[in-house]
Amino acid sequence: MTGDFVGIVTDSDLRKKVIAAGIGFLEPVSIIMSTPLHSISQNAPIFEALMSMMQENVKHMAVMDQNDAVVGIITNRDILTSQGRSPFFLIREIQASNSLDEISHLHLQLPDVVQNLIRNGANAGNLTRLITTISDTILVKLLDMAIAKLGQPPCRFAFMVLGSEGRKEQTLKTDQDNAIIYEDPPDASAEEIRSYFMALGETVCTWLDQVGYDFCKGDIMAKNPRWCQPVSVWKQYFSDWTHQAEAEYLLQASIFFDFRGGYGDMSLVRDLRQYLMNTLLGWAGFFRHLTENALYFRPPLGFFRNFIVESRGEYRDSFDIKSAMMPIIDIIRIYSLKYRIAETNTPERMLQLYQQKKLTWDTYTELEHAYRFLMQLRFSCQVNAVLIEKTGPNNYINPKKLTRIEQSTLKEIFFRIDRMQKHISFEFTGS
Repeated sequence: MTGDFVGIVTDSDLRKKVIAAGIGFLEPVSIIMSTPLHSISQNAPIFEALMSMMQENVKHMAVMDQNDAVVGIITNRDILTSQGRSPFFLIREIQASNSLDEISHLHLQLPDVVQNLIRNGANAGNLTRLITTISDTILVKLLDMAIAKLGQPPCRFAFMVLGSEGRKEQTLKTDQDNAIIYEDPPDASAEEIRSYFMALGETVCTWLDQVGYDFCKGDIMAKNPRWCQPVSVWKQYFSDWTHQAEAEYLLQASIFFDFRGGYGDMSLVRDLRQYLMNTLLGWAGFFRHLTENALYFRPPLGFFRNFIVESRGEYRDSFDIKSAMMPIIDIIRIYSLKYRIAETNTPERMLQLYQQKKLTWDTYTELEHAYRFLMQLRFSCQVNAVLIEKTGPNNYINPKKLTRIEQSTLKEIFFRIDRMQKHISFEFTGS
């Protein structure tokens, strides 16, 4: 079967668009087809098809050979049949849940799902895609429940997610970072509208905490009045963070500039991002200060290439792998903001920077491989902590418990990160 394909007709299309809607059988099939046709390579892992279906919200995908010819169709039923209790079930059960207790119980199953996927060879990219999809599904469910309780929003709004969730890089150890943006209200109804969104933020953040997403220790949440604001205030925030070099503002920038929409009117989020990109134009000082702030996190590697670990306390003889990864995330964020890349996910940012020839092939592959190795190691240790050691997930790694190959790889990665930090320091600060 060869040629260009523009859509697909399923039994659901026939039931809903022909029989139920009364469309005549002599009408062209293009009237009822689902389009565009989503496809996947015949060599792709089943997990890749699973994640693509969940993220694209489709139930059928065309399977393509190396010549881009359609050789078959795969459905969500095919995957469910082959995988038994898969992430598909978890997503569907969250969507069908009716209480916070149900959602909390389902969220507790996530470590088992992740462990099973790691055993079956899923890489860090697929794992973060899964966790992001589940987090987004829970967020949408809770917002639907909250709006059903509080009534329809009085104006257009978006619930934004920030930080690691905004980058689609959550792990099993995560807390909340979120905010609300809504269109500027008339003066006469400003307080009433603000009260509604404050109640919405309080409700959703409290429910997120109850189902397993801890409150942010820095109070960067939509229930904080500071982070529940109309468009004009958010634009003023972004302008202040860009044009002033205070430490607090740089910290806010590193968190809030990795934002994306989680629910609501995405045009508000797109417009805010466009405003951010325009605000950054010509402000070299911002990038210099942001770089200086980013250099605070140094790889935990000593002068003699020995690991620098905690000397006392609960995590004695261990280092924080999340902090060790931050230089990569910070470096890529700085370049992405400079070159107006709207994507927030770190690996996707890297790819776009390479495609725009802002990173060489060697730099791109080194950073991409380093990021994925560190994330895979982070997942493995978190799953082990939850399911084997029966403790909560954390971000601490004891290098003595790693293989010699893992230790050697870590040291090489930290050495390369240090070299990259020196390069970006010279590029943006001149030192």
